[in-house]
Amino acid sequence: MLQGVLSRAPATTDAAAAAAMKPKRAPTSPDEEEERPARGKRQQLLGLNPASAEEDGPETRGLRLLSLLLRCAEAVAMDQLPEARELLPEIAELASPFGSSPERVAAYFGDALCARVLSSYLGAYSPLAQLRPVAAAQSRRVAGAFQAYNALSPLVKFSHFTANQAILQALDGADRLHVVDLDIMQGLQWPGLFHILASRPRRPRSLRITGLGASLDVLEATGRRLADFAASLGLPFEFCPIEGKIGHVADAATLLGPRHFQKEDEEEATVVHWMHHCLYDVTGSDVGTVRLLRALRPKLITIVEQDLGHSGDFLGRFVEALHYYSALFDALGDGAGAGGAEGEAAGAERHAVERQLLGAEIRNIVAVGGPKRTGEVRVERWGDELRRAGFRPVSLAGSPATQARLLLGMYPWKGYTLVEEEACLKLGWKDLSLLTASAWEPSDDDAPTPGHGSQET
Repeated sequence: MLQGVLSRAPATTDAAAAAAMKPKRAPTSPDEEEERPARGKRQQLLGLNPASAEEDGPETRGLRLLSLLLRCAEAVAMDQLPEARELLPEIAELASPFGSSPERVAAYFGDALCARVLSSYLGAYSPLAQLRPVAAAQSRRVAGAFQAYNALSPLVKFSHFTANQAILQALDGADRLHVVDLDIMQGLQWPGLFHILASRPRRPRSLRITGLGASLDVLEATGRRLADFAASLGLPFEFCPIEGKIGHVADAATLLGPRHFQKEDEEEATVVHWMHHCLYDVTGSDVGTVRLLRALRPKLITIVEQDLGHSGDFLGRFVEALHYYSALFDALGDGAGAGGAEGEAAGAERHAVERQLLGAEIRNIVAVGGPKRTGEVRVERWGDELRRAGFRPVSLAGSPATQARLLLGMYPWKGYTLVEEEACLKLGWKDLSLLTASAWEPSDDDAPTPGHGSQET
């Protein structure tokens, strides 16, 4: 498998695991070892012996695909488009979205390289659109793929459970709760929070969710489902949809809403949640997002980030993405590895996840992503940016970590790993970190409340 080639050494101790699970980074200096061909440098980086593709029987196809992908990516990086174009048909012939893990990874990376070569000829790099201009049928397919992803892999549940536990831990005893979800989609996370709130002896007096997204129709449908679920539990609930991106919102008052400033709601506790991904651009303007979060000053921010760089030079971004998605496809292959009719159904679900979600992310990173194609220098690690913006980390070592371990214990395959690193939780596959969950609170507890003279402009 590609992941076996890309990432070999297993961790044996907690300290070693924490070090090994840090995302792998490709060298970014284009002048390093100028006397050696670029292809040799990348193969040396990945621990490849070019001759081994002819010697390793079971791995021959995967190694051949890896070699072709790297050669094509290097040709693109050096602007040798005819050479890159000549390699694409062979990649397409060996790869398959229905094959083994290496074949599936190569199919989507080959598709992304093809799109990159085409856009290079045209001289246009259009950012991947969010869901608004996409047909309703496509939106439903993406929603179905997320639900399948939730069933096949603990990654989505890890994001939900960890954030919910951090929110409950921070807001224990609060009577009024307001959640701002920067990319709510179908709202799969919040029924779990509703259940816990409803089971408490002292239920909240008010519960509001402000959900941001690309389509008002999708947002309103999400709001209706959440309202029905809250009503079935006897919880007071209100949903406010905001069509658009957080970085384009004018001020904090738009997110807080008029009820936040009414006298009876002065003690309303606001939290912000964001599950970050590369499927599409959620923030719009990263600068605007940071400015708004500083003005909002929520009691807590929970964020789940992919441990994947999406900026920098093309070749470095490509190699890191190849590491990352090889691990993801490997994990999904184990999750859908049962035989018989059940295995066929899981395989169909896995294909939907890989095609609708992971394939789109790969295309966004390889064919589109990067500062030169978005027109703005983007935030690389939001946790680091929040620290610079005046927030401090809140430890997830207590109940959130316990819940995450219980979650992993529910899955029969044992490749997933959980590492506590500083105040964060890192969920990985074997020796590679996939997601980092963190929680943040304002570092200045005496900061004025937004809406009362503290907003930044």
